[in-house]
Amino acid sequence: MKATDVINDLRRRFPNEPEYLQAVEEVLNTIEDAYNEHPEFERYNLIERLCIPDRIISFRVSWVDDKGKVQNNMGYRIQHNNAIGPYKGGVRFHASVNQSILKFLAFEQTFKNSLTTLAMGGAKGGSDFNPKGKSDMEIMRFCQAFIAELWRNIGPDTDVPAGDIGVGGREVGYMYGMYKKMARENTGTFTGKGMEFGGSLIRPEATGYGNVYFLLNMLATRGIDIKDKRVAISGSGNVATYTADKLIQLGAKVVSMSDSDGTIYVPDGLTREQMDYIFQLKNVYRGRIREFAEEYGCEYFEGERPWQRVKCDIAMPSATQNELDGDDARALLKQGVIAVSEGANMPSTPDAVREFINARILYAPGKAANAGGVSVSGLEMAQNSQKLVWTAEEVDAKLRQIMANIHEQCQKYGKEADGYTNYVRGANVAGFMKVAKAMMAQGIL
Repeated sequence: MKATDVINDLRRRFPNEPEYLQAVEEVLNTIEDAYNEHPEFERYNLIERLCIPDRIISFRVSWVDDKGKVQNNMGYRIQHNNAIGPYKGGVRFHASVNQSILKFLAFEQTFKNSLTTLAMGGAKGGSDFNPKGKSDMEIMRFCQAFIAELWRNIGPDTDVPAGDIGVGGREVGYMYGMYKKMARENTGTFTGKGMEFGGSLIRPEATGYGNVYFLLNMLATRGIDIKDKRVAISGSGNVATYTADKLIQLGAKVVSMSDSDGTIYVPDGLTREQMDYIFQLKNVYRGRIREFAEEYGCEYFEGERPWQRVKCDIAMPSATQNELDGDDARALLKQGVIAVSEGANMPSTPDAVREFINARILYAPGKAANAGGVSVSGLEMAQNSQKLVWTAEEVDAKLRQIMANIHEQCQKYGKEADGYTNYVRGANVAGFMKVAKAMMAQGIL
């Protein structure tokens, strides 16, 4: 297999899907040598089968707003690969959602889920519906209309959705309620559910906590302590806030958070009181991060991401895809950043990734570092199947172990001749090999 030939063919076939093509190119360029060690893969054209989703489900979602007007959005579910388990991946509600973004996310999810060692395939779904500014009743009606179209294609042993950007506990609750009514069953078809109806402790915290646990494993390879390190975080949603929460517990200094309007900069680090304010601001009042700057009088960089002007030792991009570009990477390296660990999916552009790897700093791609969320989703599925609820301590211990196992796999496949661990190559090869071997064992499907 020549990666460039496969990529060029995919570019010809899917010319208007840049995010998907970017994700595929990154993976194929790093697994090419491992793939070619197995000529049986090429005989069965396994790489093309792995790149193209099993199926793409798209549909119109019609719903009625509070003024009685009918609104229409697009809905999607990309079921990418189920070789190692039922399809598993989040649902995203955001104006930017399109087929390309969801294909890239489902592709990445396949490898991420493989890395967890749990029995989960890869999928992703969502809509260009934007929940911001909508009433609870409007969001409920949209979620119900969305599931009314999708419910036949999901199920506890078929496809298990979860939350993502724009989809939190409220939205999952509405979707699960509608699914339960339509399917006439009460099973663990969604994860991220409320504790009252099958949710798991630590699930809201899992992506952020898992990212920190992965970071700790990386730092340990160089004997670096997290205490008092200045950490810049982008975003202020679920992943970002719980990343900050765990870092503060460990004695690190969280110096920035952001949203689409701008970035706050707190050089001495956010206090526990200030983090509580951000939790309330973003999760209860649905406010903007500039309101924090107004309340506490800190610096606020309107319309900017943290990477150019925030002084830090560690960067943890936790907002959205392609938020950190080559210029941002060079700015971070110039100020002496020692590690980058991704909380979002593909937040660094290819140029930025090259800069980090060429500089030999610790760099963890999202498919490894942010796998904590789907890991605890897998643990939620296990609890649902057994009709049990584990304690927070049990779930957290399992999460720590899973992130340590992912780190170990990345080291196994990513160690280079000079001793540097290329976590991108390690994560891609480790995730790929498990899925590829399962596909080979199950025949041409």
